[in-house]
Amino acid sequence: MEALEANCDLEVEVNGEEIFFVNKRILSSSSGRLSKLFHNTSASTTASTLRVIFHELPGGPEAFELAMIFCYNNGVIDINPTNVCLLHCVAQFMEMDSLSEQTETFLQGISYWTLSEILFALKQCQDSTTIANSSGIFQKCVDSLVMRIASARESSPSNSSPDNNGVRFSCDTRSTESLKNTSHRIWWFEGLSVLNPDIIEKVVNAMISQKMSHMSISKFLLYYLKARSTTELPSEKRKTTEIVIGLLFLLDKSSVSCKSLFGVFRISSHLDISKFCWNQLESMIGCRIDEAMLDNLLVPAPQSVDILYDVDLVLRFLKYFFSSVDQIPPAQLKRLGRLIDLYLAEVAPDSCLKPLKFMALTTALQDSARDSHDSIYQAIDMYFEVHSGLSEEEKTKICSALNYEKLSSDACKHLAQNAKFPPKTVNQAIFSQQTKLKNLLKDTDIFSSLSRKVGVKGQEENEGDQIVLYAKKLDLSKENEELKANLQQMQWRVIELEKICKKMHTQMTKMKKKSCPSRSLPKLCS
Repeated sequence: MEALEANCDLEVEVNGEEIFFVNKRILSSSSGRLSKLFHNTSASTTASTLRVIFHELPGGPEAFELAMIFCYNNGVIDINPTNVCLLHCVAQFMEMDSLSEQTETFLQGISYWTLSEILFALKQCQDSTTIANSSGIFQKCVDSLVMRIASARESSPSNSSPDNNGVRFSCDTRSTESLKNTSHRIWWFEGLSVLNPDIIEKVVNAMISQKMSHMSISKFLLYYLKARSTTELPSEKRKTTEIVIGLLFLLDKSSVSCKSLFGVFRISSHLDISKFCWNQLESMIGCRIDEAMLDNLLVPAPQSVDILYDVDLVLRFLKYFFSSVDQIPPAQLKRLGRLIDLYLAEVAPDSCLKPLKFMALTTALQDSARDSHDSIYQAIDMYFEVHSGLSEEEKTKICSALNYEKLSSDACKHLAQNAKFPPKTVNQAIFSQQTKLKNLLKDTDIFSSLSRKVGVKGQEENEGDQIVLYAKKLDLSKENEELKANLQQMQWRVIELEKICKKMHTQMTKMKKKSCPSRSLPKLCS
């Protein structure tokens, strides 16, 4: 032992963590790096003056100790999945050719490793990323991991669906517990969650290139983000979140639900993530904004802005939605219309919401998104109630979002009596109802057909009576029962509209006398 200690003529400091006293000749005989270092060293130099400092030795003291064992044991060491990465990386760093050859030979059998052994090896690569990448050992572990997961999925039956596979992105503490007893779809989630974000990025990219299910990948990324967000520091959490967002952006848009994306949004809102990542996240949400709930859109505005809710955010969502596809299915568009109408009702009472922002919301959707404009009318009515200081010009511009033909008779009746609305708007609503009443008969194919058959000519004021006359003259057989029903419905609708129009005429006459005696009104239904 004393002789051995006397031969320790080299002091090696590893990464500022630990100091080793070793025999210079033994280590330099196996390490090309040390051999070149000592090549020009004077023979008269005493051992006490020899000191080597390694600042970035991969694997740290643990790896250097393994290298020492290899050197002191004449190039023999037990290589296994738990130390092969450390040995390989330190061999590359120390230029130990013999050890490098042995580790590379051992890695040829990586296909026979268990999943836990592959994950352990990858975890060791985390501290030696540069050398692990350059030497190829990292990619070998990644490829083997992905192949193992993919082959296990193919050979393992799974009855789970995207909605019941146990992964729930929420604050529910039962989510983690439910993962313990889930299907083969997520058996690998927990194992991969120990890897750092940089490695996860490479693993997921490999999964995508191997055409693994984007649904499974997205579920894992959401699980990974939730698992890491509870343990990481803010700076680490920000990096993890940015990497996860970037990876989700690479997947099919249909693989990530709108609800899950808003879960990522809530986490990101507390972090200073890059503008680039924000744009990616907003675009993903925007593509599926029609699936959102009202609560998702009620995001508080930034502190620097006076308004209650972040209206600009919703407008950006809508911009991404309409730019994502050329043709939007009607059902999807109608669903979005209902959502925005609910949002309008929430933001309209905000006294700090500027007219231009409110107008941008009311006109953001094309006309086909709504079957009725009653909700827009109600939102505008509330906005005028809160913003009593608006000019007539501003009110008229805001009302341009209304399609009067899509207002119900009750809404038109209310508008006709609503002193908050400019007279021009009231007139347009009344005129629209008159036109609707006339076109109800004029543009009806049934009416035109019947006119040609029976040769009846009449004026617009008695068209309602003509429908009854035509219905009586027809020979209504069984084949014409549907036609008879349509005629009867039209008759009752005309009668109903006439009554409404007369009431509106009376009400508007009273309003004219009280508030604006000099203003002319359109001729109403008689």
